[in-house]
Amino acid sequence: MTTTASFHPRNRHQGRYDFPQLLAAYPALQAFVRPNAYADVSIDFADPQAVRALNAALLAQHYGIRDWQIPPQYLCPPIPSRADYVHHLADLLAAGNNGTIPTGNNVRLLDIGTGANIIYPLIAQREYGWQVVGSDIDADAIASAQTILDANEITPAQIELRLQRDRNAIFKGVVQSGERFHLSLCNPPFHASMAEAQAGSKRKVSNLGKAVPRKGVLKESAPLNFGGQPNELCCPGGEEGFILRMIEESASIPQQCLWFTSLVSKAATLPALSRALHRVGVAQSQVIKMKHGQKESRVLAWSFLNMQERSAQRDF
Repeated sequence: MTTTASFHPRNRHQGRYDFPQLLAAYPALQAFVRPNAYADVSIDFADPQAVRALNAALLAQHYGIRDWQIPPQYLCPPIPSRADYVHHLADLLAAGNNGTIPTGNNVRLLDIGTGANIIYPLIAQREYGWQVVGSDIDADAIASAQTILDANEITPAQIELRLQRDRNAIFKGVVQSGERFHLSLCNPPFHASMAEAQAGSKRKVSNLGKAVPRKGVLKESAPLNFGGQPNELCCPGGEEGFILRMIEESASIPQQCLWFTSLVSKAATLPALSRALHRVGVAQSQVIKMKHGQKESRVLAWSFLNMQERSAQRDF
């Protein structure tokens, strides 16, 4: 188990947001920038429009994404923590490659539930040059993501989108016969119902007004994921139920992905997930813990291939 007390060393989003540089990269952010209690500037993190503008600015400044727009009702995730997930996956591949991170489009990543925001593929492609396939059950989300790709002249050879037509399937219907990936990632729906999701959002918004950020500390604990369609926020069984289904379905394509992974927000779900991994007979699994201020999360990774088999099939 690996634990990090702050952002990954390669994460571009260290420390406080540099608003002068963000404004230079994305001038439209200016409409949402206000003085704060420290005679500095920031945005209102309780304002969904401001958060979307901040995301657009971060993508422009750090990744060269000059046109990023998502419909207001869709999930707007925190980019810094999403980048951390990608960097830890790069380390996972490097561990089986003599410590060298593989780059270029020979490395293939599958993003389950890519969403209208398509954050993970954009970061992975721009940071490491990987070829990414993003899947989603929402045709409108796929259309929005494709608009972003077209606006930034990103080709299917870099990022390809696939509609998952079976709402009860995860890999089936997306991973084609004989197709191989080096990694899969997923940020599964967290809640078991929309009522639970709405209650959680109200608590977060309320806490924003009570929290006093410390000077010099990035406000990563702010709930940047305002909005969200039902399929983005909840599913039967919540996070645990989704990942259990993912584990079960991954066993049907054990040779087609070197490492299956998922974000796990609730540490309490790990024992059930560990038992499920044992039942399906994985060769290796590990938990990568991440902590950003008060926020804790973890990545669960599993493989049906042993180290020698992964080395033989890595193709990079």
